[in-house]
Amino acid sequence: MDDDLPDRARKGRGAVSNRDGRYERFSHHAVDDGWRDADGRVRDDEDGPSKLVTSVQKDTSRTVIARNDSPDIGFDRSINPYRGCEHGCIYCYARPSHAYLGHSPGIDFETKLYGKFDAVDRLKAELAAPGYTPRPIAISGITDPYQPVERQLRITRSIVEVLIEHRHPFTMISKNALMARDIDILGQAAKLGLVSAALSITTLDADLARTMEPRASTPAKRLAAMRTLADAGVPMTVMMAPIVPGLTDSEIESLLEAARDAGATSAGFVMLRLPLEIKDLFTEWLTEHVHDRAKHVLTLMREVRSGKLYNAQFFSRQRGTGAYAEMIEGRFRLAVKKLGLDRGRTALRCDLFTPPAVPPKPSKKDDPRQMSLL
Repeated sequence: MDDDLPDRARKGRGAVSNRDGRYERFSHHAVDDGWRDADGRVRDDEDGPSKLVTSVQKDTSRTVIARNDSPDIGFDRSINPYRGCEHGCIYCYARPSHAYLGHSPGIDFETKLYGKFDAVDRLKAELAAPGYTPRPIAISGITDPYQPVERQLRITRSIVEVLIEHRHPFTMISKNALMARDIDILGQAAKLGLVSAALSITTLDADLARTMEPRASTPAKRLAAMRTLADAGVPMTVMMAPIVPGLTDSEIESLLEAARDAGATSAGFVMLRLPLEIKDLFTEWLTEHVHDRAKHVLTLMREVRSGKLYNAQFFSRQRGTGAYAEMIEGRFRLAVKKLGLDRGRTALRCDLFTPPAVPPKPSKKDDPRQMSLL
């Protein structure tokens, strides 16, 4: 439409637009009603668009442990304390999942969050289930367990406390230095051989990080948190996830060296993935923030994805294919070997697990919801 208002970047948010999810019947467009100038700002409004507020609703999932059988994922179960993520990382592969909730994978994903407020009770019930066999639970996998709202809600910490209480092994990954807040219990878990952790660092360029992952901790703070956790005995991995061809791949060696110096003992990477709505959201972001490199980045993305912006095939989806992808992986592996980051992940103990006691079921007589017939 000729009178469509332009989408614009908002301070502290990653997505440029709030485009409708793939399941919506209608596509919405903001249009000029005559009260706005050419930039989409209300005339005489010096403050620009209204501030976007983050909300957190209750997640009503029936279970807290999610299962997965993907052959290229290194865990078979995970816990995601939150749905949606305030970090606002523009490349986040979890964005399309918000469409299942009737929300946009754009701004909605960053502002309309869901928390598993009953996670402790549900987790204890699932760990106590007959026949449950312990294997390491990945805390995260979809959205970040230490995103900013965790500072007040503490859902992630309560989950970790239950796992430690019952000697259950777990792994963690985050882009937030807030992980170091829980050093008291993570250090305890490390002494028992129950935990390994990873911090994801995409770039050392603070300015690039500020626009690409606006509410994640700065790269310097993530490195400082890594050092704190490593000094407490927590086995630390650095994840360069994702590597963005033409934008962050030049930093592979320097980033890995910085992580090694901060205490990391292993490393991993994921090639940028652009499934579903992310393709358009990421293209908008490139055009807005790195206009001079946008075309080059998209060309390289097609080169590592067999001519497309994304290929969902198992194994290759994590690494990409073709000469450029092979060059990136070769550089990464060489740097990892040179820096001594090839020691592998720490094996966690499953033999210490003690299941929670099964709480007695209330009788119908004592159940306050059971109504009398007389």
